[in-house]
Amino acid sequence: MKTVFINVIAGDGIGVDVIREGKRVLEAIGSIHGGISFRFNDLPWSCQYYLEQGQGRMMPGDGLKILEDCDSILLGAVGFPGVPDHVSLRGLLLPIRQGFDQYVNMRPIKLLKGLDSPIRVSDPAEIDFVVFRENSEGEYCGVGHIEHEGAPDEKAIQEAWFTRKGTERIIRYAFDYARANKLGNVLSATKSNALNYSMVFWDKIFNEAKAGYPEIKTSSMHVDALAGLFIMKPRVLDVVVASNLFGDILTDLGSAMLGSIGISPSANINPERRYPSMFEPIHGSAPDIAGKGIANPVGTIWCIALMLEHLGLSEMNKLLMEAMEAVLGERTVRTPDLGGTSRTEEVTDAIIAKLGK
Repeated sequence: MKTVFINVIAGDGIGVDVIREGKRVLEAIGSIHGGISFRFNDLPWSCQYYLEQGQGRMMPGDGLKILEDCDSILLGAVGFPGVPDHVSLRGLLLPIRQGFDQYVNMRPIKLLKGLDSPIRVSDPAEIDFVVFRENSEGEYCGVGHIEHEGAPDEKAIQEAWFTRKGTERIIRYAFDYARANKLGNVLSATKSNALNYSMVFWDKIFNEAKAGYPEIKTSSMHVDALAGLFIMKPRVLDVVVASNLFGDILTDLGSAMLGSIGISPSANINPERRYPSMFEPIHGSAPDIAGKGIANPVGTIWCIALMLEHLGLSEMNKLLMEAMEAVLGERTVRTPDLGGTSRTEEVTDAIIAKLGK
């Protein structure tokens, strides 16, 4: 019997609701598989932890050391009223991503069976691509300062750091993914007309890298025009690679294209596996619906499918994706964000039932 050890951070708001369902799904998978089990280490790190500890910390000082000893990390959501968003983000999520060198943020934009896109498409297959977001530096490096605070000439300076190492490795990861999955096009998100240092540098590295992948078509597009392309012609997209900020914005748009921000997953990957990777839905903590039993668990369950694939459990990944799409395709068990009246646990129950067939 193989045991997979998962550090679990439910976090805030509906993170608690959806992570509870995600654990139920993993337990069901363990029962079905027979040769694998999942062991969870639940960590209380959250905005509530921050407020209760009174030490100005979202996690303990040795939090990364605690987290490191596992096969994977499952995160619900971070953020709640009473703690500024930049405090919660930089106190928990970004230290994990950066401390564990999870430099690949992978976000599939795929219209699953049973989902209704607000974009008019004749075939769900028209929306099926993946975005790779640089996840360790760039616009989210956290460097900057305020000058002359409170004075009429007060000024905020926010830096963006792009290194050759950081830029090249995310671009090459995108190309390698395209090659491995026989995808024909890699598109780079840029804004080099206005960002005359960082994005000119990004373009240079992209052009250097693409020479090693002659069989793959490549293009670069300014991020504002690319946002329009997401809406107007998503069918032309295979792989998109973007900086930390541009990737963040584009993938929220991509999630909205699927009909609800509550269904999209993300994977924070350390490809070298020196550190554990972390899987999280992108929907945020949604404190207004927390604890009401109406949060959509699909984003978390899709994250679990990505996690299974990363752990080498491809067969379980396939079964879970098929079960999830079967439930969505029947259109009878759906949470309110998808136009239904079902409760969170009812969606999970339906997916688990499909897994057992």
